[in-house]
Amino acid sequence: MARTENKARIEDQAIAESAPAVEWWRGAVIYQIYPRSFADSNGDGIGDLPGIVQRLDYVASLGVDAIWVSPFFKSPMKDFGYDISDYREIDPIFGNLADFDRMVERAHRLGLRVMIDQVLSHTSDQHRWFDVSRQSRDNDKADWYVWADPRPDGTPPNNWLSIFGGSAWQWEPQRGQYYLHNFLVSQPDLNFHNPEVVRQVLAEVEFWLKRGIDGLRLDAINFCFHDPQLRDNPARPEEERRGRGFRTDNPYAFQYHRYDNTQPENRQFLEQLRQLVDRYPGVVTLGEISGDEPLDIMVEYTAGSERLHMAYNFELLVDAFSIPHIRNTIETLESKSEDCWPCWAIGNHDVRRVASRWANGTPLQPWAKLLNAFLFSLRGNICSYQGEELGLAEADVPRDAVQDPYGLNFWPAFKGRDGCRTPLPWSNAGSACDFSTGQPWLPIPDEHRAIAIDVQHAQTESVLNAYRTFLRWRARHPALRFGSIRFVDSPADTLCFVREHAGKTLLACFNFAAEARVAPLARIGTVQALGGHGFAPCRVGDGGVEIPDLGAFFGYVSQ
Repeated sequence: MARTENKARIEDQAIAESAPAVEWWRGAVIYQIYPRSFADSNGDGIGDLPGIVQRLDYVASLGVDAIWVSPFFKSPMKDFGYDISDYREIDPIFGNLADFDRMVERAHRLGLRVMIDQVLSHTSDQHRWFDVSRQSRDNDKADWYVWADPRPDGTPPNNWLSIFGGSAWQWEPQRGQYYLHNFLVSQPDLNFHNPEVVRQVLAEVEFWLKRGIDGLRLDAINFCFHDPQLRDNPARPEEERRGRGFRTDNPYAFQYHRYDNTQPENRQFLEQLRQLVDRYPGVVTLGEISGDEPLDIMVEYTAGSERLHMAYNFELLVDAFSIPHIRNTIETLESKSEDCWPCWAIGNHDVRRVASRWANGTPLQPWAKLLNAFLFSLRGNICSYQGEELGLAEADVPRDAVQDPYGLNFWPAFKGRDGCRTPLPWSNAGSACDFSTGQPWLPIPDEHRAIAIDVQHAQTESVLNAYRTFLRWRARHPALRFGSIRFVDSPADTLCFVREHAGKTLLACFNFAAEARVAPLARIGTVQALGGHGFAPCRVGDGGVEIPDLGAFFGYVSQ
């Protein structure tokens, strides 16, 4: 099965009409693998690198271009791998370096590129660098982390806050100073103002470049530098604390984060990083951006050819589905820069699954099909989180099974991120759904079992097969991968835009309503409907195109 589908995928790529000779990553679909929850090869209930190797045929069958593998480095796992204690070692629960090399080799043989997470702004407090740094103020790594004296009354140096709640400063009695942690207390921030730190971090990155990776996903990349004057962040008015991903139950939203991240020096570091990466042809950088003005940061960090290749933010990871917000976000970014190459995501390992976040009572399976097709039609790169090809909903993880420190800190107002991290259901048989022969690290809900991979593979109209069908069809239309984007006005509950490339204009319309909508075509031109994308045919008439509920329309436009 997988071999046949992979052959078809390669043939589709070969016949893509007028496909331009551009970098492999432009317009690529990147499939995010969360290793703990992808596939377990040894029965300990935790996914691992050999499990990924065993299941890569499945990923290739989806029609994606690359995989992004979330952290698998040595770590105490207090933040599940985003707290690294050794950048060059694989944590034993995931395997070893030989397993990593086999993963890269197998992926490349299947035509998949490999991107890995790099968490550069901070380490684990169990990293040997921090262990030395915390011991005194005069050792060789004393200035490798962000240390500061208390105020005269003993309180932290300023008002900066941790994303996980509370002060961003932790007292260290051995040094008699506070250290900065933008995330967990166990994740101290590196001091990038120290050139030795920058040189060492770049050396850690190059270790993986030499092992043949194709890209770097750079976690929280705008958090590397802090204001050396340690100025207080200004307060954010209450009316501005809602929307755009802010959590109103977390005081982090109460500030403008002017001084604890996104400092001017960060641009120079990104240029140094790009110089290193450019020594390895074909390797790309993808930056995760969060901040008060994320679109502006994206434009700044991807300007020209000296910084990041592409960047993504949390603007489409918001809780509520809003067509005006989606259109405004994309149009605003497009208006700021024609050169910025975005990467769009509507789900990942940090937010509730999109099928639940945005459904609003809509049947999840047709909703998931529509969301995937919409995402894959946007200009830029696409990150698709594992399970979105199945239309998985957010799992309801009971309190006694919660693992996420974010959820443990904020329960019950916020139940954490475990609900989007439960293991992939490969089969509807067995207690672990063929994810593992042991007890999974998080429980797999029955509703996921019902739409397992083997179940959906056998169903012609499943979300999984719709995902595959659409990506194979997309590969035949370069306008969807490389073209510009321009929105056109359409009825409520719909989004319509044109993608233009190499003299061809492709119209894409999406109906998010529970009833049919008619999109007028008079101001667009003559439209020739396209088939083969997996959605039901739409009726095209003099008044426009009638799109069924939760349906989509695609057609080439001529004047």
